[in-house]
Amino acid sequence: MPGEVGRRRAPARRPGKAWALDLLVWAIVAITLAPIAFMGYASLSDYDDVVAGHLVEAGFSPHWSNYREMWINVDFLAFLRNSLIICGLTTVLSTALAAMAAYALARFRFRGNDAFGVAVSTTQVIPGMLFFLPLYMLYVQIDDAGVPMMNTFHGMILLYTAMFTPAGIWIMRSFFVSLPRELEEAAIVDGCSRLGAFVRIVLPISAPGLIATASFVFLLAWDEVFFAWVLTSSPDVQTVPVGLRLYMGQHATRYDLMMAAAVVSVIPVLLAFFASQRWFIKGLTAGAVKG
Repeated sequence: MPGEVGRRRAPARRPGKAWALDLLVWAIVAITLAPIAFMGYASLSDYDDVVAGHLVEAGFSPHWSNYREMWINVDFLAFLRNSLIICGLTTVLSTALAAMAAYALARFRFRGNDAFGVAVSTTQVIPGMLFFLPLYMLYVQIDDAGVPMMNTFHGMILLYTAMFTPAGIWIMRSFFVSLPRELEEAAIVDGCSRLGAFVRIVLPISAPGLIATASFVFLLAWDEVFFAWVLTSSPDVQTVPVGLRLYMGQHATRYDLMMAAAVVSVIPVLLAFFASQRWFIKGLTAGAVKG
């Protein structure tokens, strides 16, 4: 009928609740981005303006010399190199171990399967600081036995891998549960072994989950400062968060230089996240489809 057609073509009005939710989301985004914007703006401001609180000026001119002075005072390139080595290898090892463990939990039923899954999830609610004393004593004893662990790359990589692999297992297990078993069964019928089906079939279609896990582990490892601060004492091994902490201790009153150092430490993380944003979100939400 004409009346019904007219009603169908009329654009639906959004309810006031939807507009309120949109406004709330934009308010949260603004509150979240405000400190980052302030950090970038203060890093390009004059020291006197930062101290006096006169950041918003009509004739603002960026002071790029803050970044040059920051690089001269502290060798941030060495800290960036150390972080890339430690976090990069940690990401590779943790993602590989998490993928294999998560696949076993998702596809095989064995004694202790449920208990192991609960234990993996439980580790994520226990503060890492509680493990500090036993880990520190263990590293000291291994050092005394002749195997250096303190103040070494491999010591930090092994520690980070053990700390962040459970989170990777939790993400990958949800992703593997959502994958249909028929693909693997068809590959096995065609002559593939279970390992061959995992490598040739499961891993390629699990790329979003792998990228999401790798990104998550990399972000966790990059931001970790407590264990890196205690277990390393040489600039040859110390990471960016430790270098930033040392820099803040040396220039406690130079807020402009501290903001410049903070911006430099955040840039690699932002680049890594934006480069993998699409796969990161897809991998985290894939487990909601099934199981």
